[in-house]
Amino acid sequence: MAVTFQPDPENPRPRVVSRRCPVCEWVGIVVVGSANEEDCPQCHAPTGIETPPEEPPAKAAKNPHAAALGRLGGVRGGRARAEALSAKRRKEIARNAALARWRKR
Repeated sequence: MAVTFQPDPENPRPRVVSRRCPVCEWVGIVVVGSANEEDCPQCHAPTGIETPPEEPPAKAAKNPHAAALGRLGGVRGGRARAEALSAKRRKEIARNAALARWRKR
């Protein structure tokens, strides 16, 4: 089974369809942007859509419990780390960060 991509400037949102050629029995999955007739890549006969276009998967909703736990850690994270570090270690981390920024230039 062949997979081909043919962009359509009129419809930038592509979709996946399965097409079958009635002449040479070619079957392939084609990514198309419009419902116009596509030709068979082997015999150049018009092909027909075998299956309807697949719908994109729905976005999964966020788990509210996991989101709340993530916010808790994010709120406490930087401040708790800064309090746990010594002044000497904080200075060393800041120096390394500054050197890394200057190396990029």
